[in-house]
Amino acid sequence: MIPLVFHPIYSQLSLPRRHRFPIEKYQGIRDALASHNVPDAWFHTPLPVTENALKQYFHTNYVNGLLNGTLDTKAMRRIGFPWSEQLIARSMTAVGGTCLTAELALKHGVALNLTGGYHHAFDTFGSGFCLFNDLYLAARTMLQHADIDRVLIIDCDVHQGDGTAWLARNDADIVTLSLHGEKNFPHRKQVSDMDVPLPKGSGDSEYLDTLDSALTLAFRYQPDAIIYDAGVDIHTHDDLGHLDITTQGVLARDKMVFAACQAQQLPIAAVIGGGYQRDISALVDVHLQLYRAAGVIT
Repeated sequence: MIPLVFHPIYSQLSLPRRHRFPIEKYQGIRDALASHNVPDAWFHTPLPVTENALKQYFHTNYVNGLLNGTLDTKAMRRIGFPWSEQLIARSMTAVGGTCLTAELALKHGVALNLTGGYHHAFDTFGSGFCLFNDLYLAARTMLQHADIDRVLIIDCDVHQGDGTAWLARNDADIVTLSLHGEKNFPHRKQVSDMDVPLPKGSGDSEYLDTLDSALTLAFRYQPDAIIYDAGVDIHTHDDLGHLDITTQGVLARDKMVFAACQAQQLPIAAVIGGGYQRDISALVDVHLQLYRAAGVIT
């Protein structure tokens, strides 16, 4: 059994017509896994992250403003969503899901969330569809265990993990690796422990060779656990990616990450990250490569 974390609320958010965020994809992934006969028993239902947990790492004024709906229009525009109670409930459950995935990974060796990767959230503001940084919270969750002294966050979303880099900037026990498109959002990059920018149009061979070298360097930090953001906005058909990675390239990438963790006998908690094709069926198919690489489906 490979633990999978899902809640229907992941896709339960009313957005304006033609909104850029593909909210339907999470339920689409769940339905696709069911069509591949993945047992219901593999799925775990998360609870929302608590307000107190958020306030340990995010500024109280920011948390209160989001939860109470009192952030100003400019701050919400930077996040990219209109405020609603459902937005808050969905976001807190998604973050809780990544933290649960981290716990399950430590217990089972591998676990996957059917959402996650909200890496543009800082401690005082949200950005790029990200309210609270689940990757950082999941790392801190892992570090609460006595045998976990260092967590490596491998972020392969096409956009730099700027919020994660900022939150972990003074944390020697959290190592951040971001492999991302050089000429892409965010325009103002932060400094990760390892930043690996790729030029527009990079294809499978260049991407995989670069990732292989980056992983070799990253594992020299001797992490005890891994959090993996498997964003598929690197795909050649992604509307926001600007790279030229095929579906087979995405699968090869995910297999490379899982193989590297297996070789080091390291637990890995994976989230699906970004992906912005408007064709939800096609987008779901690219996201399914993560579950193929993990051995959930064939």
